[in-house]
Amino acid sequence: MAKVRAAITGVGAFLPDYRLTNDELSKLVDTSDEWIMQRIGIKERRILKEEGKATSDMGTWAVQDLLKKTGTKPGDVDMLICATITPDMILPATANIIAHKCKIHNAWSFDINAACSGFIFALSTATQFIESGRYKKVVIVAAEKMSSIIDYTDRNTCVLFGDGAAAVLVEPNTDEMGVMDYINRVDGLGRHHLHIKAGGSLKPASQQTVLNKEHYLYQEGQAVFKAAVSSMADVAAEIMKKHKLISDDVSWLVPHQANMRIIEATARRMGLEKDKVMINIQKYGNTTAATIPLCLWDYEKELHKGDNIILAAFGAGFTWGSVYLKWAYDPS
Repeated sequence: MAKVRAAITGVGAFLPDYRLTNDELSKLVDTSDEWIMQRIGIKERRILKEEGKATSDMGTWAVQDLLKKTGTKPGDVDMLICATITPDMILPATANIIAHKCKIHNAWSFDINAACSGFIFALSTATQFIESGRYKKVVIVAAEKMSSIIDYTDRNTCVLFGDGAAAVLVEPNTDEMGVMDYINRVDGLGRHHLHIKAGGSLKPASQQTVLNKEHYLYQEGQAVFKAAVSSMADVAAEIMKKHKLISDDVSWLVPHQANMRIIEATARRMGLEKDKVMINIQKYGNTTAATIPLCLWDYEKELHKGDNIILAAFGAGFTWGSVYLKWAYDPS
């Protein structure tokens, strides 16, 4: 009997209209287009400007796009997983809100908080439910309104992040297509270098925490960069070695879009030329959990059934991981 694997069978997305350029940022903080492009590789990032709109709205629009593209009825979805670190509110889960807005009433849903590794952790989780035979249609949506937790007077973070959402449909496959394997890792010591200081049970919100700007993202750039370069490259190389893959076997690397130097280091470690690496950081910046599925959405027409694809990410926590999958469908 053929093994059941979890295959991505469609991709949808949503991006806000507003483009925050490097030139505009240079009016807010001491930076320049040249500085950002040389060190990070970002030209512009999308920002959700509409009043009263949140992460769940972008996630909803991405899921609706996915359902329309794949011809999937909301009532046929068994599970919805939302990868996000910018939930609409501490509770309930943003996944529940998205499911409600999409009229997905026959599924259960929950959030995964793994920062930039969120999509990989969510795909690994969905894989278990598909492979067990318990569910047939799982929607993963990665959605982030990073602009809501960024201090636009902090040059260390404000140049990095953008808003956006992307969603994938995961279904059973018995033709040796889909997720072949994954490796996920965490190191809680990393929390000291990348976190939000206040707003949780350790340091509840107060007038003082607001005045001290402790509800914005805090990052120690050099420590995070060093850990990201080694961990993301290591785990991508590890999954290749485990499955005896050489660079010629890999059709695409889909790396988390945090920094061009991290992306290039990962590709070098895998022995891949740039034309095998999905890159859109210049257009969208770091959309955290949404970067990898946004790459799949951007490059969907270039993907073919049977392509060997390696996903790799590194995020706050620290979290990192890699997925080896075979693409399950040809361009429409």
